[in-house]
Amino acid sequence: MLKHLSDILKDNFGISEEDISEVQKIKKEKGGAFGEIVIRKNLITETQLLEALSIQHDIPFHPELPLDNSTADFTRHVPIQFLKKYTMVPLERNNHVLDPENRLHQQDNSNTKEDFHVPGRIIAINDPASVQSLDDLIRILDLYDFQIVLSTKNAILSAINFLYDLSQDSAEQLVQDMEENGATIISEIEDRADLLDNTSDAPIIKLVNHIISQSVKARSSDIHIEPYEDSFKVRYRVDGILYDLLTPPKWIQPALISRIKVMAKMNIAEKRLPQDGRLNVKIGNQEIDVRVSTIPTSFGERVVMRLLNKSGSLLMLPHIGLEPERLDLLKNLIKSPNGIILITGPTGSGKTTTLYAILSSINKPEINIITIEDPVEYQIKGISQIQVNPRIELTFARGLRSIVRQDPDIILVGEVRDKETAEIAVQSALTGHLVFSTLHTNDSASAITRLVDIGIEPFLISSSVIAVVAQRLVRVLCRDCKEPYTPDDMALGSVGITPDRIKNIKLYKAKGCEKCFNTGYRGRIGIFEIMVMDAALKSLILKTYDSNLIKNEALNHNMITLRQDGIQKVLKGISTIEEVMRVTQN
Repeated sequence: MLKHLSDILKDNFGISEEDISEVQKIKKEKGGAFGEIVIRKNLITETQLLEALSIQHDIPFHPELPLDNSTADFTRHVPIQFLKKYTMVPLERNNHVLDPENRLHQQDNSNTKEDFHVPGRIIAINDPASVQSLDDLIRILDLYDFQIVLSTKNAILSAINFLYDLSQDSAEQLVQDMEENGATIISEIEDRADLLDNTSDAPIIKLVNHIISQSVKARSSDIHIEPYEDSFKVRYRVDGILYDLLTPPKWIQPALISRIKVMAKMNIAEKRLPQDGRLNVKIGNQEIDVRVSTIPTSFGERVVMRLLNKSGSLLMLPHIGLEPERLDLLKNLIKSPNGIILITGPTGSGKTTTLYAILSSINKPEINIITIEDPVEYQIKGISQIQVNPRIELTFARGLRSIVRQDPDIILVGEVRDKETAEIAVQSALTGHLVFSTLHTNDSASAITRLVDIGIEPFLISSSVIAVVAQRLVRVLCRDCKEPYTPDDMALGSVGITPDRIKNIKLYKAKGCEKCFNTGYRGRIGIFEIMVMDAALKSLILKTYDSNLIKNEALNHNMITLRQDGIQKVLKGISTIEEVMRVTQN
């Protein structure tokens, strides 16, 4: 007879009788599984619950699942949705055996008394009560020799995603299959006006899906499809650098681009004008928002897809790369009751991430925050976010004009693109609102020149702007393969480091390993230049808006430049001299 779960939790995990009674009361009144309620009330963790279920049902518990040699032959017969719904996954035995401690280990050639029967399959489940779905899986796979184990939801879902990703054909194999059946594929494409009518087994659909999924797996931010006279390339951008992904034959180009345009709800007949579209895809447990842009070139349409992983967590302000003293400076600036704070930098320099980090840090119930963005990249609880929509004439300027009537304390404008938007932002700052926005400029001082160029009077700029933050992203050295070295004097001199400064400091260079795709880098971090508009700068702007003079004045007041901040990252072993040079070259 099975021992009751509540008794196991009391005996093995110290849960009190009062807590058990409360859980049972909730179960009776509101329903739900006993174990889920216990976890929800933070009485135990999921791992502890599974350990208790392991004792109750005499089923081994494995926090980690063996995937090293697993095959994915079952993926052709079992829908991925079925396994995810019931949180279970079948794994190959792969020469593992179970010892009395319920640990998986490699089987050797000797048959010892400690070895148990080795099953043909291991089926990892999360809930021992899901008997019906387990029976269905056994019947589908026609299993007669298997071992059931318990595992965590995350471990099982990761195994499912890994094995279904493993089962997909490689991009090269898909292209090869298409080459072998080229005539058939072309006739199918010509016969159909809408490529969505094709089945999901169509090679071109599989190829597009594979390109997107491989790019997401590689943490890429963009996919480029570039046509040339007698070829075309598929490349992706990882950590700011473009890498070749695929070079398919030229004849696949029209079908590939048409498929992407259909997915993004664009006009596939129009090939002479630039178009923009967007689509949402789900890869495993990740939701990806894809913005698609096409332009006509001499050799066909060029496509760029920008990938935004909505499942990624927002960075907090202390984690974006600011040094402690300048983090304190920025925290003081964003406490200002009114004024404009501008974040500047080229496309892809992390401006939006910084703005979201700022908003998250000041987001409180007593503060009314409204944003207008293009697009809304992350949803933040407690903040009203407006999506720009040019089709119905909802522009930054029109949206901003309406926001001001909504009694906001803080306003975020995705980008200052024109005079009208800039004027309303300035007026909002002068009437008691704190306004955040972005500009595309090379450094902080150039933002002033840009505002004057748009048409804002210098006296309005000096009255409203309280700070300009310029930023770039440098690649972070891979922790697993970075290696120390001593750079030559020329390399040190290029970034203004003297040999004496690194006497007791280790500098590192990129090497490359499997974990970083042999690039030597994994991830990126921000470098920043914060120009605070003090009295001297405001006075200077009334006389001149020359960015060089403004920058020199800011430097006289100890402003740290982008390169100087980058050097600090080099001296801390976070990045390299080459990276800092690459992103801060004038």
